Amino acid sequence: HHLWDLRPLAQGPVSLFQQKLYLCEEIMRDINDCGHNIVQTVFAQCGAFYRADGPEEMRVVGETEFVHGIAAMSRSGIYGDTRLCTGIFSAADMRMGAAVEPVLVAHMAASEYFRGIRTSFPSDINEMFLEGFALLSKHNLSFDNWSPDFDRLPQLAELANRNTDVTVIVNHLGGQINIEAGSDEFGRWRACIDAVAGCTNTVIKLGGAQMRIGDWEPAYHMNQCDAPLSSNEYLELLYPYYYHCIEAFGVERCMFESNFPVDRECISYRSLWNLFKRIAEKAGASEDDKRELFSGTAARAYRL
Repeated sequence: HHLWDLRPLAQGPVSLFQQKLYLCEEIMRDINDCGHNIVQTVFAQCGAFYRADGPEEMRVVGETEFVHGIAAMSRSGIYGDTRLCTGIFSAADMRMGAAVEPVLVAHMAASEYFRGIRTSFPSDINEMFLEGFALLSKHNLSFDNWSPDFDRLPQLAELANRNTDVTVIVNHLGGQINIEAGSDEFGRWRACIDAVAGCTNTVIKLGGAQMRIGDWEPAYHMNQCDAPLSSNEYLELLYPYYYHCIEAFGVERCMFESNFPVDRECISYRSLWNLFKRIAEKAGASEDDKRELFSGTAARAYRL
């Protein structure tokens, strides 16, 4: 999940479909009202609360400092039993090469829960980027990646194969999920998923299929519908994507993800986890399989 305060950046009033404020109380309200057993959470990089001053490359550390404060609030137990942000991944510019190391060290100093970074990778994976990437192995940090362009996954696989000591975490089913696309695009997506699944040090997060990407909105986006779809309706639309990822990676390398508050534009927190439970059931997951999908893989990948 993300945490942020976008109100200073917002143009116009807060939209029902675009939550501008999502901090400790807001996410705990979702969790406490959802009826699911959410034990702990992982914070996902989103550019929140960067420092306003200091060296440019160090400003991203403000995000980790901020999230560590939220984790401390949660750990007090005042807001409920769930422990927020027991894993944190933030940003760093790996294109800096060896010069990025002080940024990584500062993230780790800012929070005992810091586990890795999320950033894009250049189309030309050059030596400077690889030099910076190698520092993730040195500091036992993971690499999260999200790109709407799933055609880049084979290149991500190449990066993973060159750095087998680094856990590479594919976000949001690998890219933009368009249920209105034809069989050719679906087949291309499957092949790209298979390419990155072939790396033993990769895992994938199953979720984020509901979100808008730039000007593109899925057909089931709340802006396009009179009412949100049910978890059963989402199951029928999205199951082939989830099932292929589970088959390609295996349950021990798959984890369900909420991607809140972004996903609120299409689905409630309660219905989203209902959807994941329905997917696991339809896939024939055993109790051990479900433990992997809902907690085991995440606990290993983020050292929770």
